Amino acid sequence: MADGIKIEIVSPEQLVLSETVKSVTVPGTEGYFTVMGDHAPTMTTLKPGFVTVDGDGGERWYYVRGGFAEVSSGTLTVLAEQAKTGNDFERSEIEAEITKAQEALSAAQSLEDKDAAQYLLDGWSNLMMEAQHFDIGAAH
Repeated sequence: MADGIKIEIVSPEQLVLSETVKSVTVPGTEGYFTVMGDHAPTMTTLKPGFVTVDGDGGERWYYVRGGFAEVSSGTLTVLAEQAKTGNDFERSEIEAEITKAQEALSAAQSLEDKDAAQYLLDGWSNLMMEAQHFDIGAAH
């Protein structure tokens, strides 16, 4: 299927998306990667982020958190602990995670705990910048 990739984004609550598109960019834990038609089989865990779907109607975004993505035989399956359309996403979710990470950083005693909290804070802050850049979700 060199002309496109079949994508399915699934959460425990619902099938969020199922269609054939030109390309999909996925937030893997090792970094974002783009999947097109004849992509090699791949499996990765997901970090919180936005799946960017490029189809006939232009680009659309879907928020995912947790889970994994699998590419095989012209199909990309994203099984996420949480998934929703960009329209259903609210930036207040990230703001709450940033606040929790800041509190954890302030309370951290050991260097290891400080590093872990800073890593989380950096990840959520970067995700907020991404949401603002793409103008995804309502700011509250």
